[in-house]
Amino acid sequence: MNSPSRWLPGAALCSALLLGALPSLASDDFLAQADTPNTLHSPSLDQTLLRLAPGADARVMQLAARALACADPDAERLAVIDFSLPSTEPRLWVFDLQKQQLLFKELVSHGQGSGNAVAQSFSNVPESHQSSIGLFRTMNSYRGSKGYSLRLEGLEPGVNDLAYERAIVIHGADYVSEDFIQQTGRLGRSHGCPAVRQEVATPLIDSIKDNQYLFTYYPDPEWLASSNFFRCDRDEGPLAMN
Repeated sequence: MNSPSRWLPGAALCSALLLGALPSLASDDFLAQADTPNTLHSPSLDQTLLRLAPGADARVMQLAARALACADPDAERLAVIDFSLPSTEPRLWVFDLQKQQLLFKELVSHGQGSGNAVAQSFSNVPESHQSSIGLFRTMNSYRGSKGYSLRLEGLEPGVNDLAYERAIVIHGADYVSEDFIQQTGRLGRSHGCPAVRQEVATPLIDSIKDNQYLFTYYPDPEWLASSNFFRCDRDEGPLAMN
């Protein structure tokens, strides 16, 4: 079992302020619904995530827990990326849900088209070189042009469902490092892939490959208002209806 990666200092962006502008979805009343028995496979899943990752934004973890419960209440592993944070801060968490352990907290890149040090634009369009938000299911690992990599299946139509076609994968990259941050003030950027440090790529990928889940967050009003993964019950979630 891998131990959590190093924590890095840095001030988080105030994404909660952005969420506060969305009372219909980001209000305490809305998020409180995630604690009801028929929206989470465990009433305390979001609380468990926060206990394991106390520096994370509570609202992000609540939304991640709700989306996972909607997709697969029995999932074993969950990765969460908070793209409202700058690339200079660790913003990727990997959780073992069965053992209730934090496996990794890591730096992760965003796409060239999404922004500089801070991602602001997201896309489902091929060749946009932008990252995508929403819920993904992990697929198989493989060795390709970027080394050991993990394919992703986007589960949200119009939001990330072209991830496989766009070759959006998790892989290691030399431009994801503290040295790169010291030299440039930010991480290097990918063509839309969530790239991680080379030295952690293999164990991280192995921890979430083969039908586990990745939730990537940004306070995008349209996505928050329309994603079916924030509004379903346990028995008739979006995946169950397909």
